[in-house]
Amino acid sequence: MNQEDQLKKQIQSRYGQHAQKVLQNRAKAPGCGGSCDPITSNLYQAHERASVPQEAFVASLGCGNPTALAQLEPGQVVLDLGSGGGIDVLLSAQKVGPRGKVYGLDLTDEMLALARDNQRKAGVKNVEFLKGEIEAIPLPDASVDVVISNCVINLAANKDRVFREVFRVLRAGGRLAVSDVVIRGEMPEAVRRSIELWIGCIAGALEEGQYYARLKAAGFDQIQLEPTRVYSVEDAREFLSDHGIDVEKIAPLVDQKFFSAFVRAQKPPLGVNSD
Repeated sequence: MNQEDQLKKQIQSRYGQHAQKVLQNRAKAPGCGGSCDPITSNLYQAHERASVPQEAFVASLGCGNPTALAQLEPGQVVLDLGSGGGIDVLLSAQKVGPRGKVYGLDLTDEMLALARDNQRKAGVKNVEFLKGEIEAIPLPDASVDVVISNCVINLAANKDRVFREVFRVLRAGGRLAVSDVVIRGEMPEAVRRSIELWIGCIAGALEEGQYYARLKAAGFDQIQLEPTRVYSVEDAREFLSDHGIDVEKIAPLVDQKFFSAFVRAQKPPLGVNSD
């Protein structure tokens, strides 16, 4: 089994176990435990949480709220990459209305079962959950107006393929509008791996310059990375100490260098060259 396949197995196992806990009513709070609270907590407003089944909120392992920033409009077709328990799909469905459509794409059977159950509880008709990989999106070319995602692209082993697939399924003038974890500047590899474990990113988060360059290489323009939450060493102190990291020593190297960002990009309209 190659590294990419191993990574997918790890992701399926982790998110499948989380979905099972939610389905069995064992999950006590959103996120992945106390050490992850700075990442996953306080992402959704009270009225948003009240508008979806509680299980969709509890299952969320995101790092942002793309539906609050994506400026979705009635009638649009939206795709959520790594849709999990379906919270962002269900919130998007409210915004695009009955004339619109929202697809949720996920790799994990347990998450898909949970999401479909949440769809049934919510009574939402303009939603469809698909099984598949974000590196090979099971939708036709130019079939989507907006692609959203919530802390999932950083999990992908082949991000260039993800960006090319997103570009393919977007219509001309369509938009990418995702929340993701991004790195600012350099840091020691061992420390990077430890902090990635803390934030739940099994694969590597991209450095902000790399993120911009890879989106541009895929064909996107109008690229913007807007920090929404910057993480300090204090946020991860307990976790890093438990993994044998000298927090005081590494603090100057990593403090404020990991952040959640809202990433915007556009597929150029017809007749417009992205260069």
